[in-house]
Amino acid sequence: MSVLLPKLVQYCKDLLSVDMFKDYCPNGLQVEGKPVVKKIISGVTASQALLDAAVDMQADLILVHHGYFWKGENERITGIKKRRLSTLLSNDMSLLAFHLPLDAHPELGNNAQLAIKMNWKIISGLDGDLGHAIGMVGELPEQQTAEQLSAELVQVLGRPTQHIQGINRPIKKIAWCTGGAQGYIEKALEEGVDAYISGEISEQTVHIAREAGIDYFAAGHHATERYGVQALGEHLAAHFGIEHHYVEIDNPV
Repeated sequence: MSVLLPKLVQYCKDLLSVDMFKDYCPNGLQVEGKPVVKKIISGVTASQALLDAAVDMQADLILVHHGYFWKGENERITGIKKRRLSTLLSNDMSLLAFHLPLDAHPELGNNAQLAIKMNWKIISGLDGDLGHAIGMVGELPEQQTAEQLSAELVQVLGRPTQHIQGINRPIKKIAWCTGGAQGYIEKALEEGVDAYISGEISEQTVHIAREAGIDYFAAGHHATERYGVQALGEHLAAHFGIEHHYVEIDNPV
C-alpha cells in the first residue's frame, strides 16, 4: 500500500489543525522527497543519526517533532545543516515535522500521550482549550507522595527525574507540559495544582517551585516527547495502510 505525498501532508495538517498555531518553525513538509510514500520512519529529532537509520531502513518519509528552519537560526547551508539536507536530498526522502501542533493534539499529542503512559486523567488545557492548549491539567488516579510520583516517572520514562521539593503534602491535581516548558510553572500555579511536570528545568524554576511550595519534576525533554510522533506515525500507518517504524535515538536531556 502507498499514499501520495501531498495527500498525506494535507491529511496531517488538517488532523493537527496546523493553521491554528503560531510556531517557531514551519509545520508540515520541510524537505520534499519521493512523490509516493510507502514507509515512514519517525523519531523525536531529525538528527543525523535518525537520518542515517532511515536510509538504512529505506524510508520514503521521516516524521519528527523537532525538524529544521527554526526562527533565528543561521540561514546558511553549511556544516551540520548541509550534511543533513544532503542525506535527505540524495536519498529522495521527505522530512515532515510538527512542533506545537503535535504538543497540543488532544489524542495524538505529546501531552495526551504522556497522560496515557502515566495513567493521568486529563481535565482541561493549561493555557487554553484542549486541542489548542500546549499544556494540560489533570489528576492522578489516586493521591501519591512526591517520592512515589517521581519513582513512577522514572519507571515509565526510563530515565532519572529531577525533583524540586514543595510543601510536604499528597499530590492529586497536576499540570504538565512536555519538552522545554519549565516557564509554564506560573500557569500551573494559577490552576492551584499540587505538582507540575515538564521536560526541562531552568535555574529560576527552582526558586519559583520552592517559594510557591509546589512539587516540580523535570522528566527530560526527549523522554517526555517520544510518544507523539509514535502515535501519529501509527495513526498514519493504519489510516493509509502503509508501513511505520519508530527509531529511538538516545538523548539524556
